[in-house]
Amino acid sequence: MLRVLALAAATIIAVAAPGHAADKFPQRTIRIVVPFAAGGGVDTLARMLADRMKTDLGTAVIVENKGGGNGTIGGSAVLQSAPDGYTLLFSANTHVMAKLVMANAPYDPLTDFTPIARVGRAPLLFVISPKLPQDTLAEVAEAAKAKPNNWTAATAALGSPGHIAEIAFNQITKANITITPYRGTAPALTDVAGGNVQMLIDSMIVLLPMAKAGNVKAVAITASQRSALAPEIPTAADSGVPGLEVYSWYGLWGPRGLPADIVSTLHEAANRAARELEEAGQLQKLGIEMVNETTSQFASAAENEVRRNSALLNSVGFKPE
Repeated sequence: MLRVLALAAATIIAVAAPGHAADKFPQRTIRIVVPFAAGGGVDTLARMLADRMKTDLGTAVIVENKGGGNGTIGGSAVLQSAPDGYTLLFSANTHVMAKLVMANAPYDPLTDFTPIARVGRAPLLFVISPKLPQDTLAEVAEAAKAKPNNWTAATAALGSPGHIAEIAFNQITKANITITPYRGTAPALTDVAGGNVQMLIDSMIVLLPMAKAGNVKAVAITASQRSALAPEIPTAADSGVPGLEVYSWYGLWGPRGLPADIVSTLHEAANRAARELEEAGQLQKLGIEMVNETTSQFASAAENEVRRNSALLNSVGFKPE
């Protein structure tokens, strides 16, 4: 009888062991959805991370672009996927703004997704027309308050970090600069360079080449410290407007209900990938500084950003479209 029981136990172990091994994550290709077109800043960083993560995780990690709908087409594809860690979303902080800028957002970005890792952030660059005499943010604010009709700010997209920064600039300085939306950064930048509008705040990595060429005038970055990418450009505080700190940041999410052990595995892999990219100097080339925080800190940062941005948008009577 004892021999029969021993054989039965051995059989159970032999059957169970392969099943347990099969449950180990990951076992197949991981797909990272970028909700924007290929070639942009978010897509570039996602592919750099995916390349590092595949080595760490021991499986293929591919990037798939699903642009459109202010980022919500790609977000919806991830939301509707199984919460098994094999379909993820990599996006910028525009992801958490969906409910604030869209009248019929298809989801709540804070409650319908599982935060995994926020891997980096980048300051914005404040530029003005090269035809203007002002050299500091304080001088811009004074000129705009003296003659508000002479000043217009371009923004690449409503609800974007640059739009938020322009509202914050108005609020901090008590200026009343009209903000005009454009269909992207390129046309907005062209109009600033031509003097058709006076100012623009947008991604530093995108605006810096035009600033270095002298086509627009770089006045300040919206960060607490100067950027190694352009240390000659002062911070907002150094330029006379302390408190103007707005960043673009980049994170990895999964669908709601992602198991904690899978979140932990992906979090560690993403953070290690970002650290390796930083040590190799690749993040710095994009004007990005690494963010190293827990998943709960990431969730809190996203909630705080939505709370702050909601208050700023409400202060100017912004209505979702």
